[in-house]
Parts: sequence; structure tokens; C-alpha cells
Amino acid sequence: MLRPANVLRRNLKHARLLCNRAASTVAPQESDVVIVGGGPAGLALAGALSSTSSIRNALRVVLVEASDLDKVASWVQPPGTFSNRVSSITNASQSFLQEIGAWARVEESRTCPIEEMQIWDGLSDARITFSSHDDLAWETSGSGSGSLSQMARLTENLNLQRALLRQLRDASAVEVIDKVKVDSIQREDREGGGWPLVHLSDGRVLRARLLVGADGFNSPVRAYAGIQSYGWAYDTTAIVATLVHHPRTPFQGPNTVAYQRFLPTGPIAFLPLSPTASSMVWSTKPHLAKALLSSDPAVLTSMINAAFRLPDVSLRYLHKLIVDAAASGKPLSPDELRQEIVWRENSHGIDSRSAYSLTADATGVPPADADLLPPLVTSIQPGTAASFPLRFNHADEYIGDGPGARTVLVGDAAHTIHPLAGQGLNMGLGDVEALFHCIQNALLTGGDIGSRTALLRYARERYFENHKIMAACDKLHKLYSATAEPIVWARSVGVEVLNELDTVKAAMMLAAGSRPSRSRPSGQQLGANLAATGVETLARGVSAVGTLSTGLANIATAGVQRLVQALADSQRR
Repeated sequence: MLRPANVLRRNLKHARLLCNRAASTVAPQESDVVIVGGGPAGLALAGALSSTSSIRNALRVVLVEASDLDKVASWVQPPGTFSNRVSSITNASQSFLQEIGAWARVEESRTCPIEEMQIWDGLSDARITFSSHDDLAWETSGSGSGSLSQMARLTENLNLQRALLRQLRDASAVEVIDKVKVDSIQREDREGGGWPLVHLSDGRVLRARLLVGADGFNSPVRAYAGIQSYGWAYDTTAIVATLVHHPRTPFQGPNTVAYQRFLPTGPIAFLPLSPTASSMVWSTKPHLAKALLSSDPAVLTSMINAAFRLPDVSLRYLHKLIVDAAASGKPLSPDELRQEIVWRENSHGIDSRSAYSLTADATGVPPADADLLPPLVTSIQPGTAASFPLRFNHADEYIGDGPGARTVLVGDAAHTIHPLAGQGLNMGLGDVEALFHCIQNALLTGGDIGSRTALLRYARERYFENHKIMAACDKLHKLYSATAEPIVWARSVGVEVLNELDTVKAAMMLAAGSRPSRSRPSGQQLGANLAATGVETLARGVSAVGTLSTGLANIATAGVQRLVQALADSQRR
């Protein structure tokens, strides 16, 4: 006699078989472009395709998303509070969003410009500063088209996603299917190579001329296309939270500076959202992240302030104290931690009136070093402290071939990156912009938008560009995790020399999207100007640093020459 559980399993299996048979007899819905995934990348591509009449009138576009997009469309955050997932939108990405009509629907009062970035080594304090004023280096060399008022703009992910969805719904040119999962993707059995058939959980079947995977790290589209990926999990967890702090004093500038300190356990970043609120991303070891999140919020608040201020030797001791206390079942109290921090500040000779002291007055006349550090955090917005694991992953290719033909990957389906440079979403939007232009070009020239010929330009344009950014972020993460004295010395000297090279810093900002694509100098201009002014500035910088040897100068010059060539190559289209 069968048990009830076995009977239930047998009935479910029979029902699933009947559903599959029924689905196989359903007439497929003809579609030109099927986008799987309703995140920022998928919504941006759908919005771009609906933004021009030539594509809107010629192509049938369908977007499929498993979650409820009505929740995104109706998202409202109480005044003065912010979501804990934010992104830095570069000027290049913002320009693209403006072109497709999405940025006009972003609630700009919930965004904040980033006008300066200060980044420093947690062991040596070697510091580099990037500013929108560095863009003036292009003016003096004749390359620029006007200085920039911001390097990027910070916004909550949901604010951007809501704007993209509103733009999509206003256009009414894309069929949005939400609250429906992709059950399976099969290749049509047809002579000459069939199209992908997307079987949905509601029984519908979509026949796609072009299938776009914007469906995240565990991409069903990538699996169907048979595209392999390589990567690894970092032994690192990111803590995110919305921080509350005092406003800047009248003697200081506005809260538009982003700060990042590279600790041996991982970087901690402070990203401005409003005069009294900022977002934090703290990459650290998993056991420490778990202990910090299980502690009293006041303990986490103090540790965030300490992470930007205390020397590494004291931070390591405090980390051990918190981890051991959490393991014993008796978490450290805020008062105990405060007393320990005060004692350690005294032992390091930190003046209580200095910005490096956690007891400094944040409301009076600021100390001389106040601009070197973020404001002191007073509390954490309730419910915003969370964590997620970090990993590196890159697809072997972005377009499918053979049995997986007529597929293309964008965003996290193609690449997953360490958040230390804040480039993940911008890389995805760069993918979308390039793919949009490929589809548009194929349509205008009478080509097949799903063919490998039409998509090859997208893969060539984006794969190496993304790989460069991913490799740089991965190497930075590993470089700053090292504590060996020779490595610390070498990276510190490199940072201090680089900080004196305004033209090279401007070139780095350009490569990171500080200017819209249409206002960037050509590869020839970029190479010529960097060769003329960058190397000249390097010579002045090297002579100013009297402790550098001739050998180090030659190494630095060769490094800049390689950077010149790489940047010139990357700007050629």
C-alpha cells in the first residue's frame, strides 16, 4: 500500500507530465526579442528598444520577470530614509539613461552627486584623491569639452529600477510578463537551425528571434546557450547599511565626497546620499561580518567609525574581541567597546579634538583634518544592515553559438565583479547600450538581429572592456589584502606618485565613465595628449619625490606608457 506522501509525489509527477505535454502543443507566441530578467539591465534594454520609433514599430519585444514588478513601480520610501542597495551611476551611464528617456523619471531628490573620492591605504595611509576638478587637465591639453560638476551620481537601485519601469510602461511598446518563471528553454526542431522556445510557468511558449539573458548570476539563458563561465568565490562578505550622521558644518563643503579605506580584511566605503545620510559597503571576512551583524547596532556604529580612523593593529584587536565575544554568547556591549576605543586612541596619541577621534565634537568648528574623513556616524537606519557574499565570475563568451544560437548575455548573467570600484551596474548599462546599437544597426541595414554576424560587434566591444575592469578590481582586492612590508611600500609609493599626476588621474576617470561617450576624446587624441602631458608631468612628479631611485622612475614611466597605449586602444571603435 502506497503511503500518502508517495501518492502525492506520483500525482505531482503525473500532473507535471500532463502540463509539459500540453505546453508542447501550445502554439508559440512569435517574438523578435525576448528579454529574461527584469532587473536594471533587462529594463534598460527594453526601455532603449522602445525609445526609438524605428525599433518600436518594427520589433515585438517581450520582457519576462519572475518577481512582482508592481512592487517596484509602487516603491515609496519614507522621507529621510534610504534603501541599503545603492549604485554609483557614472556620467556615461547617466547620459545613456537620459537618451532613452529613463533618467527624467528618476526621483532626483533621492540622488546625490559625487564630486570627489578619497581613497587611502589602511596600513600606510598613502592617499589618492579623484575630483571632478581633475577634469580640467583635459581643458589645459585641449582635449576636453567642458569641465564636469560631478564624477558620478549615487542613487538607490530601486529608484532607478522604478524609473526604468515607468518609462517602459509609458511607452507601451513592450509586453511585460511578470510573476511568471521560465520553466525551460528548448531549441526549435527546424531545418536550418531553429529559434529558442521559452516555456513559461503559466503555459505560454515564446518563440524568440533573439533571446537576451539579463537573468543574473544563475542564468537559465546562459545554461541553455551552453556558455561556460569561470570565476571564484572571495573569502569575503559585504556588509551594507544606511548610515545616519550629523550634517557638515558651515565651515565645510557639502556631503558630496565618497571615502574608501583599504583594510587588509577588505575595503570599507562611505557613499553620500543626503546631508545627513550615507550608504556603506564594508567588505570583510565572513566570520567578522556575522559577528558584527549579530552585535548591538551601537557596536556596529562604533566599529564603522573606527574602521575609518584607528590604526590596523587596534582594529585587528577589536575584531578579535567582537568575534570572541559573539562566539561565547556574550556579545560586547556598546559601553565596553567605547571604553576600549578611548583607551586605544590614547595609546596611539590621537588628540581628542582631531577628526581621527571617535569622541570629537561634530557640531562645532571642524578640526583641520576634518575633510580627510567621513562624518562620524551616529546611528544605523533600522532594518538596513545586511550582508551578501562576494564573487568573481565571467562568461567565456557573450553570444551563443551552435545549439545555443540566437542568445546574448548582458549584466550579471555575463559578469559578476567585486564592488570595490562600484562598476557592476555601469558595466551592465554599458552592455545594454552596445547591444541596443547593434540591434538598431542590424534593423536599419536589413540584417537578422539574432544572427551571430549582427551580434559579433557587441561581443567584441564589451568583452575586453569588461575584462579589463574586472581584472583591475580583482588585482586591487588581492594587492590590498597583502600585508608584507615590501608590497605595502611599493603600492604606497605608487599611489603617492599617481596622486601627483593629474592628467593620468583624469584619464583613469575618463576610462571609468566620467564623460559621456559622445564627449570623450578619440583614441588618437587620448594617446597623443597623454604622451605629451602625462609623461612630462610624470617627470616633474618623480623629481619632486626625492626618495625615488632612477630605477623606480623608469618603472613608473614604463607603466604610464602602457596605460597610454591601453587607454588609446580602448577608445578606438
